Amino acid sequence: MVPGRQPPPHRSSTGNHYGECLGKASAAAMSMRPIEIIGFASGLGARNPGCAAGPDSMAQSSLVPSLQQQACDIAWRTTLRPAAATSPLAGIQALCTSLAQEVGATINDGKLPLVIGGDHSCAIGTWSGAAQRFREQGPLGLIWIDAHMDSHTPETTPSGSIHGMPLAALLGYGAPELVNIGSFSPKILPAHLCLIGIRSFESGEADLLRRLGVRIFFMDEIKQRGIAAVMAEALAIAQHGTVGFGISIDLDAFNPKESPGVGTPVRHGLHHLALDKALAGIMHHPRLVALELAEYNPRRDRNQLSLKLTANLLSAFCRRVKN
Repeated sequence: MVPGRQPPPHRSSTGNHYGECLGKASAAAMSMRPIEIIGFASGLGARNPGCAAGPDSMAQSSLVPSLQQQACDIAWRTTLRPAAATSPLAGIQALCTSLAQEVGATINDGKLPLVIGGDHSCAIGTWSGAAQRFREQGPLGLIWIDAHMDSHTPETTPSGSIHGMPLAALLGYGAPELVNIGSFSPKILPAHLCLIGIRSFESGEADLLRRLGVRIFFMDEIKQRGIAAVMAEALAIAQHGTVGFGISIDLDAFNPKESPGVGTPVRHGLHHLALDKALAGIMHHPRLVALELAEYNPRRDRNQLSLKLTANLLSAFCRRVKN
């Protein structure tokens, strides 16, 4: 599918402008935003539905109380669940439409949305909602941290699983039911997108991203340069010519020995301590519009390793860092 109409031309993307986009608060004030979690309890997009239990497992754990004890202003806003649907496509379309609305409402309330999946089809709703909220101000950047490209269309997918298609949909390619959530497309422009940690993909999705000129940081480059240098470049890409940026993290981006509780584990992944350090304090960034964590599968977790990794990540992200 050819991308639909483009978002309107962007304005200057300074920190103060980002603060104005959210209302009267300054960028400095917005860096203090409370965090509200939106659960996406669905595995409709994956072959293994175990990720549907991810949000409830996290909600029932000590994750939020432990972060609150660290002076992180965080609370659980809601958990969205799929209704009865005739097909995974119809179910995901409805649920992602609801998620997009919830993300927009959270931002309007002056809060920072943290979406917890569920399979990675949640990204269609998360970033459609964020892009819709800021559409009049300008485009959004997106940093996608994942073992996979998630950029298939119905024509290229070998599995038919929708959790392998969210990035393509956000870029304006794929099933109209997903591409047109929010009634405009594309949600993200290729120049404002980068992928980190990629090590498992098929030719169809790679060809699409290559044709669009999307920056991809494969694991070989990360091993050579280090995650800190890669993340610095990614943040520059996501902020250049944009009004703000988001980060989407699939927990399969990490080494399965550190994070076994994921939907689709892939060997030789990122080490979470390095990413903790590279993104320490990111929740206080005045231009961060939302954060997403996807594909936690508690049925596959061993000794709660993935749950603990998530807690450590969020603790690092919320930590105040002195310049």
